[in-house]
Amino acid sequence: MKKNLILAVILIAMTVAVFIATTQLNAASSSDPRLTEAIALSSRPGALKKLLKQTDKKYRDELSYLLINMPAADRDTMSLELLMENVTYAHLARERFPWAKSIPTELYLSDVLPYHVVDEVRDAWRKELYELFAPIVDTCKTIEEAHHAVNLLIPELTGVHYNTLREKTNQSPRESMRQGMASCTGLAILLADALRAVGIPARFAGTASWHDNRGNHSWTEVWFDGKWRVTEYYLPSQLDHLWFMADASKARPEDRRYAIYATRFGEAPDWFPMVWCGDDSTAIEDLPHTIGAKNVTNRYIALHQEQQARHTEAGTHTLLRIAGYAHHGATQQSGDRVAMGVDVFRGTEQMGGGLTAGPHRDMNDFLTLLLPKNTEYELRYNNAQGELQKVKVSLSDTPLTVSIFQE
Repeated sequence: MKKNLILAVILIAMTVAVFIATTQLNAASSSDPRLTEAIALSSRPGALKKLLKQTDKKYRDELSYLLINMPAADRDTMSLELLMENVTYAHLARERFPWAKSIPTELYLSDVLPYHVVDEVRDAWRKELYELFAPIVDTCKTIEEAHHAVNLLIPELTGVHYNTLREKTNQSPRESMRQGMASCTGLAILLADALRAVGIPARFAGTASWHDNRGNHSWTEVWFDGKWRVTEYYLPSQLDHLWFMADASKARPEDRRYAIYATRFGEAPDWFPMVWCGDDSTAIEDLPHTIGAKNVTNRYIALHQEQQARHTEAGTHTLLRIAGYAHHGATQQSGDRVAMGVDVFRGTEQMGGGLTAGPHRDMNDFLTLLLPKNTEYELRYNNAQGELQKVKVSLSDTPLTVSIFQE
């Protein structure tokens, strides 16, 4: 009797799960009144109705979801052939890979199916990236394995490397591959799209400015184990332990310029501040409000705090403190100190960075990083003449304070 009751409960639970998944997809079905409204507001309703009518039934709900949630400008102008190619290959990835089949339908719709990340050119990336990476992940059993494989090989397979000489900030995958280069925003777009191409939920994240005004940064988030994980181009093994986590922990959730946002396709609680759309004089609120987002600052703060506590308790890390000064031999007065941008590397891997304390900060205030013990590091910064300086330091079991100089 008890066994029969347990089986009955399991069957009910499975039925509810199927109903929820079906309801989520049907929420964007071709009979959805939101679709009727979206098409009516478009400048080409006839073409969109014809597309829906001609679309194979197995793709129709996915196409409907995109038409409802895509930016109005895309609904009016985007190539319909390109839109269908995106739907077809997203569907193909979901059918082919086990992780893509198992993710919640809502997550598939919002973070695998979309054809864009931010405001990049809408180009035909999905088929190309699918054909590049599908053979690479075919033997993977989990999303984590597949993410690692994609991120490990993406520089080699796409030929794209970090370089600030790229043509523009918000490059599409094809623009970056044509040049063989991209800065952090273009790399984040490319990685997110490569992951999506093989059915892995991915989204774009970043900040308009770090807390010390050292500039903006963009990266990628990937979903597995039921949560969003922090990743970045070149660094598949550094999940949630990226070089910028200390900076991210100082972000300000209440200030849009210094908060951290993750993009969200369609309806969203907030919008992403795309600083590349303006210049230094552009007010943050004057940037385009066209890309939906969620403020995720508090999650980064909590994540870094948890990591710091764990490292400290384990006794595997210690503190590297860095002070910046204008001249050698003048380090005693607050006026001697200079705010200098410095990056810390272990070999070719960036471990952190930041801005040293300037003349108006307390003399006990240092740029402080928690780093693995008994390791060699290299500090990189520019002197007053703009020349790159490299200083090697050896971090032992105890905290170390290092001084760097502009002259």
